[in-house]
Amino acid sequence: MSEKEYNFDQAEQGAVVKPSPGKSRITIRIDTDILNKFRHQVHEAGGGNYQTLINDALREYLQYRDNILETTLRKVIREELHTIAR
Repeated sequence: MSEKEYNFDQAEQGAVVKPSPGKSRITIRIDTDILNKFRHQVHEAGGGNYQTLINDALREYLQYRDNILETTLRKVIREELHTIAR
């Protein structure tokens, strides 16, 4: 084997940089206009990470959705209890 050849017999496969704990590397397709809006927000802020903004937006949506569900359930329960109390 010459100096210009490399031996990869002991090489490991996979990502060169391992994801941080709690992070998963995936492939996802996002509409270009949406991605550009997140990139623009990062640019306007003078830096940051658009992926973090996407994570934050998804968390905010899930929290909002969960709150709507909780509010709806509470309303239904109150109405049912009011009906029973009559």
